[in-house]
Amino acid sequence: MLKKLFGKKQVEPETLVAPMNGTAVAIEEVPDPTFGEKMIGDGLAIQPTEGKVVAPIGGKVVQVFPTKHAFGIETENGAELLVHIGLETVAMNGEGFTAHVQEGDKVKAGDVLIEFDLELVKEKASNTITPIVVTNHDQFTIEKIAEGTVVANESPFLKLTKK
Repeated sequence: MLKKLFGKKQVEPETLVAPMNGTAVAIEEVPDPTFGEKMIGDGLAIQPTEGKVVAPIGGKVVQVFPTKHAFGIETENGAELLVHIGLETVAMNGEGFTAHVQEGDKVKAGDVLIEFDLELVKEKASNTITPIVVTNHDQFTIEKIAEGTVVANESPFLKLTKK
């Protein structure tokens, strides 16, 4: 009985769905050392085919960058996710990006978070590849389950198990 009261609570794994339509790409293949060398986290990337990003899981929006090119979500189990649309997109100063959420919002998987002009990003950024990383990856076992073509809010993407 005491073990039930004071024992370590078993936390169920969380499965994220793809936050956008496109092709799943290994994080190591992202042509930016910050992401490709996992300096800020581990995960996967997507080469997008459409300019819409949805929540990959329920949680709380903890950050929306002023330039709207990236956002952070904290999941129920405490995983901190960063979704960074394209590379060198911060230089676009928000041009072509529309945020539908703000810091503090609660979201569920599939909620539209950001829409962006994919053609404009292709023109002005160095790459459209979008890393999705767990920034506190040392606290989770990350199973990368997406391969090939992924569909937003349908394709299983990452499975996170709290260590």
